[in-house]
Amino acid sequence: MTTTVVATVALAGLAIGYVHFKGSPEGAEAPATAQAVSLAPGPRLLTLMSTGQVTTTDKGDPGGTRAVSKTKCDRIYAASRTVACLYADGTLGTVTMRILDADLRERKAIPASGIPNRVRVSNSGRMVSWTAFVGGDSYATLDFATRTGIYDTKTGTLFKTLETFAVTKDGKPYQSIDINYWGVTFTDDDNTFYATMYTKGHRYLVQGDFAARTVRTLRDHVECPSLSPNGTRIAFKAPINGDSTRGWRLSVLDLATNRVTRTAETHSVDDQAAWLDNSTLAYAQQHSDGTKDLWTVPADGAGKPRLLLRNAHSPAALG
Repeated sequence: MTTTVVATVALAGLAIGYVHFKGSPEGAEAPATAQAVSLAPGPRLLTLMSTGQVTTTDKGDPGGTRAVSKTKCDRIYAASRTVACLYADGTLGTVTMRILDADLRERKAIPASGIPNRVRVSNSGRMVSWTAFVGGDSYATLDFATRTGIYDTKTGTLFKTLETFAVTKDGKPYQSIDINYWGVTFTDDDNTFYATMYTKGHRYLVQGDFAARTVRTLRDHVECPSLSPNGTRIAFKAPINGDSTRGWRLSVLDLATNRVTRTAETHSVDDQAAWLDNSTLAYAQQHSDGTKDLWTVPADGAGKPRLLLRNAHSPAALG
């Protein structure tokens, strides 16, 4: 359950989800062309511009021409012809989880509330999840509240909040009024998922069972998990020295060995990273003027961060 009220949220004008990135990286912004944008599987990279417009670029040449659609979202993700577009429609505190097809035509609209924050689609395109802030405006403090939902596009099963799911914490049944969830990522069985669960000052990685309506804690200090395409590793943001007010370090958890590897990105990353392939992570950094750039870094701790695309966020590799 949430512990703060919507009335306390200053919704207008907030840029939520990323820590300010100091300085302006060099590199040209991809030239844009107004044309039909298809999100069918293929060697393309899906992003949003700072205007919210849906765009695609060649995955192998992201700095090349960028196709730009009139469709706008605040957060977007896509897989297997299912597009999840989380959109604030201009009414204070009102958002819509829009399920679109590969040609950006609306299939379903799910009313929600709050500030758009995270969105994910399972690899098959069947499962969709979203997170919105409904109290507070940042993960950096304890004074926030979120609401995370999951929708099954095949059966029509909808849970607008995961707070009704039964929780097992440290092997025992657990209940608390301060539980919040965010940052869902799905496995290939379209039933198991991972997410962050907050309670009593801790941010746990949890594994969920959608059919059973249950979650169980796996480890502490894990936020915004993102499962690799082969299902073996989870990228996440780790609070620096356990303190989120100091920022986050982009890290990777090996599910088989339980080993955590810090990436070469030393700037704070407040994003749910996306996997471009089984070895490369993409994530956004925000400037003080609100614009965002897309960066990549190897998942194995080697190499160094690299600017991928200016004026872009919410990445998804389409194929």
